[in-house]
Amino acid sequence: MLRALVPYLGGINAGFNALSAVCLATGYWAIRRGRRDLHRRAMLSAALASTLFLAGYLTRAAFHGTRTFAGRGPWRELYLSILFPHMVLAGAVVPLAGVTLYLSLSARFGAHRRIARWTFPIWMFVSASGIVVYLMLYRWPERLAGR
Repeated sequence: MLRALVPYLGGINAGFNALSAVCLATGYWAIRRGRRDLHRRAMLSAALASTLFLAGYLTRAAFHGTRTFAGRGPWRELYLSILFPHMVLAGAVVPLAGVTLYLSLSARFGAHRRIARWTFPIWMFVSASGIVVYLMLYRWPERLAGR
C-alpha cells in the first residue's frame, strides 16, 4: 500500500507544505486579533501538517532517493539559491518549532512569544520555499531545462 503512494508523495508533500503555510498565516492573523483559541488550533495544525510532510519526505527519500534538478544555467543558480537556505532553515525549524510549541503548551507565554518571533518567519519560509522547490523539480523541469 505504502509503495503505491510513493510516486505521489512529492505532490502530497507539497500539499502538506501549503497547508502548513496557510495554518501558519491563520495562526499569525489570529494571535494579532487576540483570538488565542484559533491561534492554538492553527499552530497545532501547522505542526501536524509539517510532521506529515517530514514523514512523507523521509519515506519518499528512503524508497526513491532524491530527485536531480533538470534546469541549467541561471535556472540552476536560482534553484540552488532557493534550495540551500530552504535545507539549512528546514533543519533549524524542527527544534525551533518544537521548543516554541513546548513553551506554549507549558503556558510559558513570554518565552513562547520571544522565540516565536524567530520561529514563525523561518517556518513560513521553509513551507513556502518547499512549494517552490517542488514546482521546480516536478512541475517545471522541462521548461527550466530549455526543452
